[in-house]
Amino acid sequence: MSASLRTEIASASDKILSGGSIGLSEALSLSQCSGAGLADLFIAASRVREHFHGSSVDICSIVNAKSGACSEDCRFCAQSSHYSTDAPVYPLIDVDRMEATAREAKKNGARRFCIVTSGRGIDDVSDLRNIARGVERVSAAGLSPCATLGTLTHDQLRYLKDAGLHRYHHNIETSREFFPRICTTHTFDERTDLLRHARAIGLSACSGGILGMGETMGDRVNMAFSLRELDVDSVPINFLMPIAGTPLDKVTPIAPLEALHTISLFRMILPDREIRVCGGRGTALSDLHSRIFEAGADGFMIGNYLTRTGLDPESDLQMLRDLGLSIRPA
Repeated sequence: MSASLRTEIASASDKILSGGSIGLSEALSLSQCSGAGLADLFIAASRVREHFHGSSVDICSIVNAKSGACSEDCRFCAQSSHYSTDAPVYPLIDVDRMEATAREAKKNGARRFCIVTSGRGIDDVSDLRNIARGVERVSAAGLSPCATLGTLTHDQLRYLKDAGLHRYHHNIETSREFFPRICTTHTFDERTDLLRHARAIGLSACSGGILGMGETMGDRVNMAFSLRELDVDSVPINFLMPIAGTPLDKVTPIAPLEALHTISLFRMILPDREIRVCGGRGTALSDLHSRIFEAGADGFMIGNYLTRTGLDPESDLQMLRDLGLSIRPA
């Protein structure tokens, strides 16, 4: 590793720990790390995580409350009606089931619980009413309620906030430049506009994306800077799980070390935000899975994903115990 790169990493770390932030050129330089330089970057990212978040880990969980038949053509998605997959298709589940899933998530250590529905948005008034009831039940169960419901109107967001919704999740998925290669039925700006609306009415904003869809490391850096500009509170990092029948089913999965490298970049660009590792973490990270915290993550999703089975919750909790990390309290 060159002395100049080691100096760059140290300078970036010192700047962040002193209350500053790194710029695009610095982040792009860090994205070129390899070998010993990558090890130094992990150390720096871990220091930043420890500085802002200590040794606690934020755990969230979700319920796939309405599945399949989505009108959007996101090229990674099993639930899109544009592709032929084996994903389940069903209408909105009842409120009792939402609550039961939330209570199970709480037993697994989750402090946040997200109600997720497929589709562009919520058109059925009765569905919106039932989701609001679900939000109330999640809150009563002692969890912080989140929702992922597509593109909602200002009035719909306000209605759910009044029901107790704390956070709205809406991924930007990738960089602005790469987005048209991932989805054509809506735009990058539509996604960012919704996040701004959510923040404007006082909701916490959660947004991230999927890695390994064919984007470059530069795209990932640009995505992180878009999230910084949007001032989101939580950044979920997912890894593509290629699904038969979708246009990305033959994409080569991201390498574990590259996955960790990207997590560390997000930590350096978004030092005080929640960086949570979610879908595909078990397969993408393989034997390096427990190193997500060393790379700068301070949270993860526990339990199952939307259409795929997640890791065993008890194994996840044992991992935290083995690493001497604690679950962040509600």
